Amino acid sequence: MNKLKTLYLTGYRSFEIGVFQEKDPKIQVIKKVLKKELLQYAENGLEWVLTSGNLGVELWGAEVVSELKNDYPDLKLGIIFPFEEFGSQWNEANQLKLQTVKQLADYVNSTSHQPYKAPDQLRNHTQFLLEHTGGTLMVYDREYPGKLEFFVKSVECFSEKIPYVIHMITMDDLQNSIESL
Repeated sequence: MNKLKTLYLTGYRSFEIGVFQEKDPKIQVIKKVLKKELLQYAENGLEWVLTSGNLGVELWGAEVVSELKNDYPDLKLGIIFPFEEFGSQWNEANQLKLQTVKQLADYVNSTSHQPYKAPDQLRNHTQFLLEHTGGTLMVYDREYPGKLEFFVKSVECFSEKIPYVIHMITMDDLQNSIESL
């Protein structure tokens, strides 16, 4: 296990994996696997988990980090949005979920201090995250591409130049965790 101080946590959006309700059992499986992996990082000195606040794996992961803070009080959660007013177009329930997770965070900011205007904001956000973390923990499977595909290409290119941990949790990993229950 690599010793990291700061880790970026990301993965599928909820709609990409067919999760449309808070009681969907897939959420508990994903949270269980994230907790197992984050626990190992925390035991090896992880100090910060950063996320972008996307619906799905990122918000569920933020909840897991918040739970881990009970046993690892030095662990901190940061939410770095790509632009101001991120999530403002979401429905009321999703905006409430985002607000709840923001309250769990130790730090909340955005890389662009303007509302969304151009794709450059997203590229700059990705670059910022790569430069300010030592690795990425992501729920992503190349066989099931999604919105994260651009980030995966960016992180792989970045890791060719600078040592950077890429830790993917695949669909098989999730399936195996169900079978081990």
